[in-house]
Amino acid sequence: MQTLFIQVKCELGSSYDVAAAAVETVDEVSEVHSTSGHYDLMLTCYLEDDTDIGHFVNKKIHALPGIKDTYTIIGLKAFS
Repeated sequence: MQTLFIQVKCELGSSYDVAAAAVETVDEVSEVHSTSGHYDLMLTCYLEDDTDIGHFVNKKIHALPGIKDTYTIIGLKAFS
């Protein structure tokens, strides 16, 4: 399983709509957090090991209406 954290900049006034669309239409999105700083949202995504990350981001995340920019962080190891 691959873990991605995708920071999202939204068009002004669209962050709640983008968050709703992400959790409702993209199965790989586990949760969405509203954040302060340079980005409006942080998406936590879980992908199967054989999933192409670039294709996923380009075809499923960038396709959501209201997204202006993204920054993808690949999780390497989870500690608990």
